[in-house]
Amino acid sequence: QVQLVESGGGLVQPGGSLRLSCAASGSIFSINAMGWYRQAPGKQRELVAAISSGGSTNYADSVKGRFTISRDNAKNTVYLQMNSLKPEDTAVYYCNADLSSWPTPNYDYWGQGTQVTVSS
Repeated sequence: QVQLVESGGGLVQPGGSLRLSCAASGSIFSINAMGWYRQAPGKQRELVAAISSGGSTNYADSVKGRFTISRDNAKNTVYLQMNSLKPEDTAVYYCNADLSSWPTPNYDYWGQGTQVTVSS
């Protein structure tokens, strides 16, 4: 079965940087879109950034200019470079992938979530 393995979360001071990685593994035929969502306590899960198979990107207004999403298709990996971090960025970050695998085509998968805490 498909697994999304995340890494890079942790504690960082305001103004600092952090890089999240998410690698998809399994019997994967193709990956359509990949993205990062986040959920803060008491809040709904929201889209942070997404990237299509063609490289088109979308960002939440709150992170534009600070976060950059990228992907390495050869490694089935998506990255989120987070700069100028603010306390408001504190949340559990979830990797998401819309992909086709055996025997299930075009299905959404989620990572386990990684905690990002921005605090002094």
